[in-house]
Amino acid sequence: MPKLWNQTIEAHRNAVHDAIMDTAAALVGKHGMRSVTMTQVAEESGIGRATLYKYFTDLESILVAWHDRHVTGHLQELTALADQAGDVSARLKAVLEGYALIQHKRMASEVGALLHRDQHVGRAQQHLSDLVRRLLVDGVKAGQVREDVAPAELASYCLFALSAAGSMRSESAVRRLVTVTMAGLRPPP
Repeated sequence: MPKLWNQTIEAHRNAVHDAIMDTAAALVGKHGMRSVTMTQVAEESGIGRATLYKYFTDLESILVAWHDRHVTGHLQELTALADQAGDVSARLKAVLEGYALIQHKRMASEVGALLHRDQHVGRAQQHLSDLVRRLLVDGVKAGQVREDVAPAELASYCLFALSAAGSMRSESAVRRLVTVTMAGLRPPP
């Protein structure tokens, strides 16, 4: 087959895949996981059930794929914040604030419990921990981050502290939590 034809078919498959994931996530968000059927996902996506089953075996597999795409997007956003030009302290704060805001908006439900148990979440957490640790190492070198605690420990401290953002009532409260976390990273006087 010609290359253009292959690209067109692949683009169509990706569009169908994305439509299925987005539709399933929207239905689950609206009706709850136990109320959504594969038939509903097919109908709302505008595809046949046979086509749906070519892509996914069940609702759980759709949601896991949707979540994986979602997590990957978050990691790309946080990596872009870490890699921007400028002061390491400002980049670190941007990453920590971005992470805290993600935690603040995270879905706390039966779906969240299902999706946060898989190993892809563990890999994402490790990637995030490595990203924060790398910024902390740069911060130590620049004299902006304390050096009396290992960067890996500080990264764990930051991520654990900022997981509390999920229980905050407002984004202002989340930003205050980031400010307190950043204060704990400064070198002692």
